[in-house]
Amino acid sequence: MSNKIALITGGSRGLGKSAAMHLAAQGVDIVLTYRTKAQEAADVVAAIQARGGHAAALQLDVGDVGSFAAFAGQLQELLASNWQRHSIDFLVNNAGVAGHAAFADTSEALFDELVNVHLKGVFFLTQQLAPMIGDGGRILNVSTGLTRFTLPGFAAYAAMKGAVEVLTSYLAKELGQRGIAVNVIAPGAIETDFGGGSVRDNAELNSFIAAQTALGRVGQPDDIGGAIAALLSDNSRWLNGQRVEASGGMFL
Repeated sequence: MSNKIALITGGSRGLGKSAAMHLAAQGVDIVLTYRTKAQEAADVVAAIQARGGHAAALQLDVGDVGSFAAFAGQLQELLASNWQRHSIDFLVNNAGVAGHAAFADTSEALFDELVNVHLKGVFFLTQQLAPMIGDGGRILNVSTGLTRFTLPGFAAYAAMKGAVEVLTSYLAKELGQRGIAVNVIAPGAIETDFGGGSVRDNAELNSFIAAQTALGRVGQPDDIGGAIAALLSDNSRWLNGQRVEASGGMFL
């Protein structure tokens, strides 16, 4: 019996990379996408293969809806050549960009970029790839703890993620007839290079977040990668239409 296959957008670094490594450790084959970091993506593929797993990488700009049809064609060719099949089991909509700006200072250009990447991209990429997800498969969207609690400077970013959380419920309803479960994971603050790496590199910010987190520290990428793998495991098959926050208990 062939392994399950997960497509992870933005899988070359950060949370996507951690998710890819954790899923591969569970025996899931990986197709990851990258926007510009081809070498980083190749390194993740090599790391998975070095551990006996199977992986490949494709270039994709999730903010460019016009490229999705061609990407779907590339994915079909990759699946046929590498796996001798035409479907995937899991879609993880992880890719994203940071967008920190006070409400009063948020430009239309920044707003549009966040819409394109975090909402429009997720909506239409999922629409494009849904026919390629095998019946009984799963979709996991990545949101943020900022849809539950608020910190100044994230109004636009969090608004897009809030929309994705609503979209998740609708996808769960409409794709349920095919046995496809759709959930959303909402990470808290994580030490990555996301947003310039401020959570990781700014000691004052790091300490503030740790003090506001029930488990007493800031999250690590593997905290989220492990949670994503758990949510896509067979043991979580009955979860559907749910928002799962993985924040260590921020601002409880």
